[in-house]
Amino acid sequence: MQEPLLSIIIPTYNRPHLLSRAVKSALAQTRKDIEVIVVDDASTKPFELPSHPHLRIIRQPENKGGAASRNLGAKLAKGRWISYLDDDDELLPHMAQVSLEALANTSLPKPVALLSGLEEIGEDNRVLQTRIPPTLPRGSHFCLEEIARDKSFYTKQTMVVEQEVLLGIGGFDESFTSRVHTELFLRLNPVCSLYGLPVVTYRLSIHQGERVSSNPLLRQRNFNRLLSKHKQLFEMHPKMFANFIYDHAITSYKLGQRQAALKSIGWAMRLHPLHTFARIGSPFKRSFLKIVAG
Repeated sequence: MQEPLLSIIIPTYNRPHLLSRAVKSALAQTRKDIEVIVVDDASTKPFELPSHPHLRIIRQPENKGGAASRNLGAKLAKGRWISYLDDDDELLPHMAQVSLEALANTSLPKPVALLSGLEEIGEDNRVLQTRIPPTLPRGSHFCLEEIARDKSFYTKQTMVVEQEVLLGIGGFDESFTSRVHTELFLRLNPVCSLYGLPVVTYRLSIHQGERVSSNPLLRQRNFNRLLSKHKQLFEMHPKMFANFIYDHAITSYKLGQRQAALKSIGWAMRLHPLHTFARIGSPFKRSFLKIVAG
């Protein structure tokens, strides 16, 4: 078998009913110089997948969390480039082809990682939203820079990065159970250019199943840990810091954390009153008024 240039890593835990679809989409790439690594984070019941020459399955002896599974996959990968796929999502067949071609032809200062477009897919298989990533030069601070309104930071799942670069910054922080991508990119972008490819390659599934990111208590705990770890970076960007907190407030409200949401909106107002007030006057106004009304 041809040595892989790209390793696609799929961390999984107790979701065999979704995993097979993700693996099938990863193996369906038009390029064949790939490998697919499934890292099972000690699922309660071992699962079976059809054998394939490009597929490897690694089983953790004990549950260590998604960040640890991502790191293990990266360390054992054979490809120069690393990409990830959540076990409930899908890749489009051209992901490897367009990503590796773009990386080979970019003139951005090296090293360069790539992000591409992402579609949110509802349970009826309808496209709910399309997100296109920004391009940011090395030395920037991903999620804290001001970007064009038609670009989105919420494309982090599409990352393609060199194994050497990823492991060189320590991989994912295993003390986080959510916000793992945001935390990683705050360390990655200062040492690595990010190329935003305006081509959709990733399908993110929106469903009612369990997600770590939707657990209110874990979400709040990891949010606080993120702000504490990168306090100086956030304080260097007061407007986007306020923006970040405001987005967290809205999601907290949707998850039923009304007091936490109100506290976060107050914090965002103190950081950057004009920008936060302008956002409250946006489509989020109704949610804010409900929070204030208590």
